[in-house]
Amino acid sequence: MNRTTRVDRETKESKVHVEVDLDGSGRSDIATGVGFFDHMLASFARHALVDLTVATDGDTHIDAHHTVEDTAIVLGRALHEALGDKQGIRRFGDALVPLDEALVQCAVDVSGRPYCVHVGEPDGQAYVVIGGGTGAAYPGSLTRHVFETLAFHAQVAVHVRVLSGRDPHHLVEAQFKAFARAFRDAVAPDPRETGVPSTKGTL
Repeated sequence: MNRTTRVDRETKESKVHVEVDLDGSGRSDIATGVGFFDHMLASFARHALVDLTVATDGDTHIDAHHTVEDTAIVLGRALHEALGDKQGIRRFGDALVPLDEALVQCAVDVSGRPYCVHVGEPDGQAYVVIGGGTGAAYPGSLTRHVFETLAFHAQVAVHVRVLSGRDPHHLVEAQFKAFARAFRDAVAPDPRETGVPSTKGTL
């Protein structure tokens, strides 16, 4: 089963190239111009055991929003394409991931029905700015938007629940790691599943 794909998308705001191998080893080559987002995508790849290449050229001279959003759109589409007809997968996955003081729960259903529930971030997390330097800074408000965008374009249901945390970096990273582990379980082959894991016969 070849679960690989490459997707390109170009607009006046960004040019995005993504390559995905769902049965990889967690290798990544990420360059979006938003350093902290690169770190989060590399973390997703490593803990989902997805080989991931992302090259984004976006209007970071304005801010990080278009670049992050458009990268999430293309990544979601790539994950959807790589899953193919979804035969033989587990479909559901969940994870509870700590990162020092932060604790995040994530559940994923590769349902074909996009939905995102994102709750529990501390008051003020949306207004925190992380990183910067040689790249665009990452505003905390983008985290929910990334998961909403991934859910829509990958056509999966994603529930992210932040249970505790204080450090803004840890709060975001724990969410990406929890999503990675839940997604990894959901798309893993199930040796007992001979078809599509749905009473409808399709996902």
